[in-house]
This record gives sequence, C-alpha cells and structure tokens, in this order.
Amino acid sequence: MADAHVLILGPPGAGKGTQSSRIADRFDVEHVTTGDALRGNKDMDISDMDTEYDTPREYMEAGDLVPDAVVNAIVEEALGSADGYVLDGYPRNMDQADELEDMTDLDVILSLSVSRDELVDRLTGRRVCDDCGTNFHVEFDQPEEEGVCDDCGGELIQREDDNEESVNNRLDVFEDNTAPVVDHYRDHAGFVEIDGEQTPDEVWADIEAAIDDRV
Repeated sequence: MADAHVLILGPPGAGKGTQSSRIADRFDVEHVTTGDALRGNKDMDISDMDTEYDTPREYMEAGDLVPDAVVNAIVEEALGSADGYVLDGYPRNMDQADELEDMTDLDVILSLSVSRDELVDRLTGRRVCDDCGTNFHVEFDQPEEEGVCDDCGGELIQREDDNEESVNNRLDVFEDNTAPVVDHYRDHAGFVEIDGEQTPDEVWADIEAAIDDRV
C-alpha cells in the first residue's frame, strides 16, 4: 500500500509523531514532517521568492519562522518524491491547507482528539533525553532509573517549551490557527476522528482500521 496519502492532524501532545511512525512502517510510506523536510532542504535556493533570506537555513539559524511560501515549496518537493506518505505537522493554517489541495489528493485524514487538560498533563510531564532525543514521561512512561535514558544513559531534561505557560501558549496557537483546518476537512470523504485519549495501542488499532477501510 505504498501509494497511500495520509494526513494526520492534532494538537501538540496528541501523539502524531508516534502514530505517524507506525503508519510509515505498517503501510510502507514516507513519514513527511515539516521539521524533517526543512532540515533536509535547508540549503534549497529560494532567492526567486523575494524573501528576506535566500535559504531556509538562514531563517533557522536566525531563529525566525520560515515563511509559508518556503514551507509550501519544501512540502511540495517532499510529497512529489514520495509514492505514498503520512504528512505530519502540515498544514498548520488555512492558507497552507489551500496550498496542499493544489499539491496532492488525500486518501485519509486522521484527526487525533485529546482534551486540553490531558494535553497539558502529557506535555508538562514529558522528559527528553539530552543525548538521543528519546521521550519519557514522569507519569505514563517512566525510565527504569529516574532522570536517566533507558536507551543511551543520557540525562533526561524538560524542554524549555514544555513548561505550563509555554504549553498553554502552543495550545492557544493550535486553537487559533489549526483547529479551523480540522473543521475544514470534516466533510472530506476520508476524514476520521480518532479518540487520542485511548492507550497508544488502542489509538493505533483505530488508525490502522481507518486506513485499511479507505485505501
């Protein structure tokens, strides 16, 4: 099923990354994220776009947001080179959603639904290995030794954007910018709302069934 075109939507902390990896493995498709696509194309020549910088790298190194026009071009490049994909982290707003409709046809649109209180608990309790990036959680997924990564022995830290104030700001941004994108897709024949508060395996079972039914 390597030609499946899957979009996964949901707020920060909903489990998009975890489930996207499982989709990519199970259905033999590319996992396309805006972060990975940007990193993979950071030296792309965008001088013809009349933007402040001539490459995505310059925006990233300056700590500035990469403009939508640049993100759109990079996502289009990534999708164009993939037979099938699960798209994670794009579109973040309605302008990007309009661009995506011109780039590709979607088979399945998965929307992970999780309450705000649950998201705050998940994100503020997340701990990340400073060396290898593996995620743990103070309540749901504890390491064998407190503060130490099971995989590589590195130190577990709380990311700066995982404190409660930052988490609430990120969720506000999602509500303002991306929640309208979710509503936009509700009438799409491939739209499926998934209860993201189930266990990861239960979420995966619903996702797998939804893709099997529609591709």
